[in-house]
Amino acid sequence: MGIRLYTAAQVRALDRAAIVSLGISGHVLMQRAAAAAWRGLRARWPLARRLVVVCGSGNNGGDGYLLAASAREAGLDARVIAPVAPRNAGDAVRARLEWLAMGGAILDPNSEFPEADVYVDALFGTGLTRPVDGSARALIDALNASGRPVLALDVPSGIDADSGNALGAAVRATATISFVAHKRGLWTGPALNHRGELTLDALGLPDSLFRSAQPDARLLDMGRMSEWLPPRALDAHKGDFGHVLAIGGELGTAGAIRLCGEAALRVGSGLVSVATRAENVVALNAARPELMAHGVRDAAGLLPLLQRASVLALGPGLGQSDWSRALWQAALAAGKPTVLDADGLNLIARKPAQLPAHTVLTPHPGEAARLLGCDIAQIGNDRFAAARELARRYHAVVVLKGAGTVLAHPEGEVAVCPWGNPGMASGGMGDVLTGTIAGLLAQGLNAWRAARFGVGLHAQAGDAAASMGGPAGMVAADLFPQLRQLRNARGGDD
Repeated sequence: MGIRLYTAAQVRALDRAAIVSLGISGHVLMQRAAAAAWRGLRARWPLARRLVVVCGSGNNGGDGYLLAASAREAGLDARVIAPVAPRNAGDAVRARLEWLAMGGAILDPNSEFPEADVYVDALFGTGLTRPVDGSARALIDALNASGRPVLALDVPSGIDADSGNALGAAVRATATISFVAHKRGLWTGPALNHRGELTLDALGLPDSLFRSAQPDARLLDMGRMSEWLPPRALDAHKGDFGHVLAIGGELGTAGAIRLCGEAALRVGSGLVSVATRAENVVALNAARPELMAHGVRDAAGLLPLLQRASVLALGPGLGQSDWSRALWQAALAAGKPTVLDADGLNLIARKPAQLPAHTVLTPHPGEAARLLGCDIAQIGNDRFAAARELARRYHAVVVLKGAGTVLAHPEGEVAVCPWGNPGMASGGMGDVLTGTIAGLLAQGLNAWRAARFGVGLHAQAGDAAASMGGPAGMVAADLFPQLRQLRNARGGDD
């Protein structure tokens, strides 16, 4: 369950299946959710004595009422704020009545916001699809302004459980406990700024319930990926591990293609050549002599290099000049496994072309928007749909970069990267990712495996680098020592 991601509709279907197929009542599920939240709250804030629970009108609010009841029974000063009472008879109404029956009070949401050691957000669950307004928005603003810890139940209120976007105002939780199954939107986009530490409680539901429910996406699992690259034979030679040709580096952008090429070496490619402007060759040889740098004047000069290569990394620093387009066309015509990034993608957006059978596209949201002919906001509205559409339209594996990178296979399978940090928002990081994926392709992984393994290694290397000095000021080359170490640890060569 730890790596399966579901849409809100899928989670509601799981709830219904538990009630109908397993005979577990909705009220029992609500009691289990409240108990799980109460355990988590006490474990994280054992000294808290004053608790304020903000309850909405749905089942999320019902969880909150029962949590408040548990806190009151334990001797805490527990209070509830509820802007709207549950509208229909059901489990939420029953929870509210239980709270009132034990002497619990419901405070006026328009009165002064009470102080607490910990606040609990139980306003909205997974069903929210409209912008938050009115008294609910005022309460969210008060929670965010309190300066005190906030525990969100299931989903931080105001966050779309499917997309991860904030619907106007949204709670910035210190921690979120999600129930039944992971909601996919909490792993990408703005949700990462709102969820805090995320945990999951499946509420004691059996594995059999989930076997028939195919998840919408999965988190990357580095444990499984470690089996994809076996340990190297003691008599191995460089020809066993592929030959990457990195193509790019217009005038002024030699650094991009150098970072790409070195990344391919650091993850274990046996040979890496670079096709670039002749003016860059001396600097590349001085900086990284292991890269076989070639000055290429035109497409004819690229052909001998294409013949020797097994995998292409096309785009870092490529530009969009006549020289760039000539090399780009020749590279795609070679039909070899290819990783396309940066201007390699922008040129496709300008002039669609047939892509090789084993291609990985690595767009950031702006490049994705150009490839789909839409604006960046549409990409952000649903990163999962955007990645899937790119993969379908271009018949390629897609890596939609950003916080919570989303990967998509042409047949619809989706994965999400749970690692990475804001320090990786700096120039050159994408070039390193391109080289990383290309280097893994060269070692025999197919495009889908190379993309997943490469994204995971790249993000974990970024986290390791950030842990050594903090995220601010981190540069792309800081990932190389970590990338090499992690590839060996994860790829069977430790």
